Amino acid sequence: MNADDIKAKMKKFETMINTASVPLAQELIAADAAFSTPASDHLLYGAEGYLSVVLWMRQGFSDVQWKLEDMLVGDDKAAVRWTLSGTHDGEFLGLGPTGTKIKTTVMNFYYFNRSGQIVNDVAADGMIGILRPLGLCH
Repeated sequence: MNADDIKAKMKKFETMINTASVPLAQELIAADAAFSTPASDHLLYGAEGYLSVVLWMRQGFSDVQWKLEDMLVGDDKAAVRWTLSGTHDGEFLGLGPTGTKIKTTVMNFYYFNRSGQIVNDVAADGMIGILRPLGLCH
């Protein structure tokens, strides 16, 4: 895949996570892709597994949005800086709704297979930017 193809896929990915689109997730994420996340104590697989994390975030922040801010692309990978924003209006990690608005920067590294589907998403530790405004850490 060339850099332009990866960039186009990541823009589609941005739409997918902001809409929780099952068809886009199935197009963009390999069925055998395995993801680890703080939202689960076991590996999650494929589009369904990935969307389960998006839906988990929406339980605590129904208006959560990810904005693709910057991207570096290699042969089969992309490093993406996102701005994540939302309002804490549901239960999140055991904390009931506070109405707190969050806005934080997160960084993810995406790896693609030869078919141009995401096979791995490695997240830098951006969770602190969500937990701190909610008073769940210092």
